[in-house]
Amino acid sequence: MTPVRPATPADGGRRTVAVLVRDGVLPMELGLVHQLFGTARSAAGEPLYDVLTCAPRPGRIRTDADFPIYAEHGLATVAAADTVLVPASHETDEGLRPGGLPEELAAALRAAAALRGPEDASAPRRIASICTGSFVLAAAGLLDGRRATTHWMSADLFARTFPSVTVDPGVLYVDEGRILTSAGEAAGIDLCLHMIRRDHGAAVAAEVARRTVVPPHREGGQAQYIQRPVESEGLTSTSASRAWALTRLAEPLTLAELAAHDAMSVRTYSRRFREETGLTPIQWLTQRRVDRARELLEQTDHTVDRIATEAGFGTGASLRAHFQAGLGVPPGAYRSTFRGR
Repeated sequence: MTPVRPATPADGGRRTVAVLVRDGVLPMELGLVHQLFGTARSAAGEPLYDVLTCAPRPGRIRTDADFPIYAEHGLATVAAADTVLVPASHETDEGLRPGGLPEELAAALRAAAALRGPEDASAPRRIASICTGSFVLAAAGLLDGRRATTHWMSADLFARTFPSVTVDPGVLYVDEGRILTSAGEAAGIDLCLHMIRRDHGAAVAAEVARRTVVPPHREGGQAQYIQRPVESEGLTSTSASRAWALTRLAEPLTLAELAAHDAMSVRTYSRRFREETGLTPIQWLTQRRVDRARELLEQTDHTVDRIATEAGFGTGASLRAHFQAGLGVPPGAYRSTFRGR
């Protein structure tokens, strides 16, 4: 995973997010980008992003629903934006081939993915896709030699069409630094929150999630397609033990204790847990503890050892190892970036 080092806008102000729409765009994907980035606020209550709807030709754009939208901005805005999001257009995406984009559009996307310059190498622009919007990035040559994802139903076609891309069909999103891709519509929410978290920290992203009533954090590596996302009648859920564990992260919870809380055997509990979350119980517990450590690093002056205890890692060395593995930075660097934001 790319380290959580935020990109600072060139003018020191709000970041510009350009949403590139095309005929047949999915309105939900356009809306979620505006909703999530548009909701992000600083501690003083100021908007952190300007979100602009763009198109290859500004004007009226057809959607895959029964209503049109209007895109006020064109490709010049796309090329200059800090972040570009490309939502899906199912009527055209799966027909794209390498080099198959109009050159003007491909050039704007390549410009959006480029570094501002050697003097600003720590602050790259970035470009991301939702669902089959990844076909657009691949057709522009931006995913060559990279790992990427797309909707699981389109993954085989994507892999055949773009053999130079390493396709991971089972994850919610892939972060390759300046280039990010996500799975189907709902995974776009996870991707947007992930980018907000990288820019401004866990507290800002959690507040956006609360305002929009969505889960605050699902790791990109979580399963895209979960075998039993909705509980079947008569089957016992692991949700009670998950809620119970969240109130006891500081305790040395074991798999046997979690299973016993839901009155299951360890084997049944482990299978049911993965079916419901896409993760093993230990993976899920580790992620929640890292989330708790993030909050404490941002919001308190506690030592790393104390945070390790309160988050359930036991020792500072254990916290540092898990933090570095999960986020790509040590706790101290994370705190220096996000403390007080």
